Amino acid sequence: MFGSNMFGIKEIDVAGLHSLLSEKKNLALVDVRSDNEVAYGVIEGALHLPLHLLPIKADELAKDVHTIFYCRSGARSAQACAFMAAKGYDNVYNLRGGIIAWTQSGLALAKVV
Repeated sequence: MFGSNMFGIKEIDVAGLHSLLSEKKNLALVDVRSDNEVAYGVIEGALHLPLHLLPIKADELAKDVHTIFYCRSGARSAQACAFMAAKGYDNVYNLRGGIIAWTQSGLALAKVV
């Protein structure tokens, strides 16, 4: 479920995230993709916060909640995790494989309204 990559970024796999969401665990899910990418769909319940806006909006995210960042493949969300960890956020996780891994696992996306 949880682990870390070779750069020390904490990660969660798709099965682990799906399990936490199914159990209605208290967590924040943040999509750091661009507006154009998000138009194709998001993981239900995600907050859309494009990576380029994270430095401006980071302080709006709670430090006491597990926050899982995702993007298309996991690269930008890993950058988001590194940025937040440098700001003192301990409970930040990257979705390993991003939304590609999510959809390849057969899980649905929600449409943005």
